[in-house]
Order: sequence, then C-alpha cells, then structure tokens
Amino acid sequence: MSNPLLGVPLNELRERTSVKWREYPPDVLPMFVAEMDVRIAEPVQDAIVAAVRSSDTGYPHGTAYAEALAEFAGRRWDWDLAPDQQTSVADVMTGITEALRLVTDPGDAVVLNPPVYAPFYDFTEHAGRHIVRAPLGPDGRIDFAVLEAAFKHGRSGGRRCAYLLCNPHNPTGTVPTRTELEQVAELARGWGVRVVADEIHAPLVLPGAVFTPYAQVDPLGLVLMSASKAWNLAGFKAAQLIAGRDAVADLRRVPELVSHGPSHSGVIAHVAALREGGAWLDELLAGLAENRALLQALLAEHLPAVRLIPPEGTYLSWLDCRDLGIEGEPADFFLEHGRVAFVRGPVFGGGGAGHVRLNYATSPELLTEGVRRMAAALRG
Repeated sequence: MSNPLLGVPLNELRERTSVKWREYPPDVLPMFVAEMDVRIAEPVQDAIVAAVRSSDTGYPHGTAYAEALAEFAGRRWDWDLAPDQQTSVADVMTGITEALRLVTDPGDAVVLNPPVYAPFYDFTEHAGRHIVRAPLGPDGRIDFAVLEAAFKHGRSGGRRCAYLLCNPHNPTGTVPTRTELEQVAELARGWGVRVVADEIHAPLVLPGAVFTPYAQVDPLGLVLMSASKAWNLAGFKAAQLIAGRDAVADLRRVPELVSHGPSHSGVIAHVAALREGGAWLDELLAGLAENRALLQALLAEHLPAVRLIPPEGTYLSWLDCRDLGIEGEPADFFLEHGRVAFVRGPVFGGGGAGHVRLNYATSPELLTEGVRRMAAALRG
C-alpha cells in the first residue's frame, strides 16, 4: 500500500471526463472542485467490476450501507451507531433538504456559518426557508456569541429554526472539537433549535484534530454522511441520513420514496469502501498531511503575503489573498494570468471576498506547480 496521491501522471488525469478535467481548457491546472487526483481503492474497484461483470446493475435493496457505516463508525469514532438510526438518501445535499423539511416549515429560518459550502444557500432557499447568517470568527471557528444571536433571531415570533452545521468545515478545513459541539448542542437545546450536520468529510480528519460525530453529543441531532468524499466516489451516488437516539421518530417521517434515490452501484462502491478501504484511507490521510505541510512551505517561500489557517480536515484550503494587491477576485486573476483554477471566495458567502479555495488532494508535483503558477502570475 502506498500514498494514493502519488503515481497518477498528469496525462492520465487529463483523460478523465469529470468536471475537474473538462471545465477548463487543457492548459489550465484545475485545483477547484472537490475531486481527488487518485486511483480509487482496489477493493472498491473490485466490487464495482464484479457487479458489472455479473450484470448486477438493478435497484438497491437491503441495509448493507447502514450496517457498513455503523461498523466503520464504531471502529473509527467509537460511535455506537445502529442501522435503525439511518435511512438512505441519494446524496448529502438531498438528505439535508429532507432533514430541514423534518424540523422546519416553509418560511422558517436556517442558520449558516459563512463562509460555508456554497450549495447550502441555494438548497436552503429552494426548500422555502430563509437564511440567517452567523459568520465564523477570524480563526475560522464558530463564534458562539454570534451563533446565539442568530438562534434568537431565527426563533423570533415563535417560528421553528434549524442550524445547518458543516463538520468538518468547508471551505476552512476547521474541525469542531467535542467541547465546541457540546456548546452547540447546549445552545440549540436552550433556544429550541434543531441541528442538521453535514459530515461528508468526516473520515478526512488529519493528525492534530479529532472528529466527533454531532449526533454523539446531541441525541436530537440529524447527520448526513457518505463515503463519497473520502474515497473519491462522487460519481457513485449514495448517502445516509442519520438520527440521534432521540430523533429516530423524526427519521420515520421521511417519505419512503426518498430512499429510492441512491444508485445500486453507488451502494456497492460505498459499502466496499467502508468495509475494506480502511488501509487505503490511512495512506491517503498520511499523504494529505504531507501535502498540507508542503502547501504551507510553498506559500511561505513563494507567496508569504497569503494567509492560511492550516486545515485540520478535508483536503481543502482557504487562502486569504487580500494582501496581494490584486484588483478584483484573486481566483479570476490566477485563472487568467496563471492558468490555475480555484473556487472564487464570494460563492461561500460573507467573508469570502479576496479568498480562494484550493484543493490540495493531488500529487506534490502538481501542488508545487499550482503555487508556482500563482507566484508567476503576480510577477507578470
């Protein structure tokens, strides 16, 4: 077993037809969307190939995903998660929408922590809920005074209110501590706010931080998980909506048709990842930790004016480029002048201007090339 981020040459990556490698012309180095430059774990490959060879391409059936996730959660997080606390959904954002429908009504408030994953805004508004913003602090962590004020505002008039928590956080890469999550749960109980946690990056926590499932500290919590990010399986749709021990009755109100969303091949791939992909994941985490250190060193050498809070989880890095003297958005500048693509900071909401999100789940060579292109663009 070796670092999955090594050994996939650029010419092979450019043969891929996913959005990362088709959104921009071939001279652009893509470091934007959350796809990793890896070959997927062999047990997952084997499971998918076996299903295709046996024409096992029908509809999903059974509780294999729930059982595999419960086993993984017990091994990794010492979480006693039962299969009956879960229901299947097509993907995490679909599950978030269904969870918000369980605990709020149209017109109710949903609290978000900008800068935060851009689809949170669109999906919340599409569900007919209005957004209350509780910006993160300068350290990229939850500001509890701001969060409480948002809860108070969201509950005004006696309306129901939910808090959409990103754990680990995208784009900052911060991982809330157990103590921080306990504070969230205490505030939520006090104000009668229900918490829905997006935990799609849960397996991707790097050395120095510890992941705590939100439903471990709040029995009324609702959580979304999937193997898609940690094992690079976004093209194989499947996820689980999980209820804390006191929220199982809410889970039973999810319409049965919602469970029809996951693909059979997605379930097969995710189950293989959760049950047999642990060694591959460990190698990946070690490689990501090395890349995190490399990114810090490269920025210090080539772009010392860029501010970075070292990410604790995910494979995403939030770069503050406001001191570079760039007119307009840095992502636009680096795309035009450096031919390297990042996500524009403003799409993550308040606090995003002048920032870019960089995906460092690539080879050290391509990560180095990306930072060098940024520096060369500034030199003109």
